[in-house]
Amino acid sequence: MNSMVAFLPLFIVMGAFMFFASRRQKRAMQATIDLHESLRVGDRVHTTSGMEASITGITDDTVDLEISPGVVTTWMKLAIRDKIEPEELTADAVVEQATEDA
Repeated sequence: MNSMVAFLPLFIVMGAFMFFASRRQKRAMQATIDLHESLRVGDRVHTTSGMEASITGITDDTVDLEISPGVVTTWMKLAIRDKIEPEELTADAVVEQATEDA
């Protein structure tokens, strides 16, 4: 009986760790689902491989991405890491303009 009491704090700490880890994982999964549901044609996105592209078509499981003018590829929605917000685009445009002027 004493040996069980000695392991009780260890079991409590392990249980708390597992609880908080599962909550973090559920939150991350919900954020991914929300991102995929918010995708629209015309959005600029990053893929998990680091490529930037514009969405030209969407189905339940796939997205068509235009990676350069006239070049469209089909990707799984799971490959979309995040959306590029318009503020980021303007910052990138400023950097590109500065490098072109130099």
